[in-house]
Amino acid sequence: MASKRVTIVSPARAQQNNGNWQTARRWALFLRERYDVDIVLEWSAALPAPDLLIALHARRSASSLAAFAQAHPDRPTALVLTGTDLYRDIATDRSAQQSLKSATALVLLQDAGLALLPPAMRGKARVIYQSAPALAPYPHPSSRRAYSISMIGHLREEKDPRTFIAAAALVRNPKARMIHIGGALDPALGAAAEAAQASNPRYRWLGNLAHAATRQRLKRSHAMVIASRMEGGANVIIEAVTSGVPVLASDISGNRGMLGDDYEGYFAPGDAAALAALIDRSIDDPAFYRRLRDQCDARAALFAPAAEQAAVLGLVDNLLDTHQ
Repeated sequence: MASKRVTIVSPARAQQNNGNWQTARRWALFLRERYDVDIVLEWSAALPAPDLLIALHARRSASSLAAFAQAHPDRPTALVLTGTDLYRDIATDRSAQQSLKSATALVLLQDAGLALLPPAMRGKARVIYQSAPALAPYPHPSSRRAYSISMIGHLREEKDPRTFIAAAALVRNPKARMIHIGGALDPALGAAAEAAQASNPRYRWLGNLAHAATRQRLKRSHAMVIASRMEGGANVIIEAVTSGVPVLASDISGNRGMLGDDYEGYFAPGDAAALAALIDRSIDDPAFYRRLRDQCDARAALFAPAAEQAAVLGLVDNLLDTHQ
């Protein structure tokens, strides 16, 4: 019997190298053990019809979901909700709201997001944590000349790169080095990064790097900063945790859903002084740094590739079995 076909609609291309693309790439890899899988930017009735459509992003994939539901109302769909979906679009955008209603199943990337869904939608939602292969922690020498603090993410307002840039000017420890990786999706933010690099020797903006090179930079970091104003379940947190690198995170729902409510490495969103103080403390206070590492290590099992693959295959198997 021929394999069933799954199409993943991803609003991001491979060259954009963002979270949506990484999710689509990984899920396709997992599913190819059992199904024929392709990834498209958009689905329309002009394309072959899969047995199941998986769409990333409620608003940006809304036309694909609507077209598939109209052309094949008897075939299942799964919608993976992102940060801008959960924390903005589903409250204000009609196309995103319609995507919630039309999808057969909803997938959240961390459990705090369930509270953002309309109560009537929660019954068809499940949480699937993303994953990354574990890397052995980098053996930093006991005495080192510099401590790399990395922020990884394209420069756009939702990621709040200005807070990281501002913190770079406020950090007191002379060994701190602020490394910023990501392409300038917003030209004004790119200009701000260039100006900071010219005026502050401890801040470096490396621009967009390949995923493998980025992960090696991350692995060698003392800590990783995520300053976002909204997140659905940041893959960069997973890549830090599975590399033994503590996270300094903005105190928002999406980050709490990944790191837990009792995590000690939060700072108020947009508070550059609080972030700078956390960075200094992570360098100056070894006991605090060990607590952050231990807390991150305790979350690592959630982000194992085998666990994500089992959950993704379980989702797809169930949807196809119940819609034969």
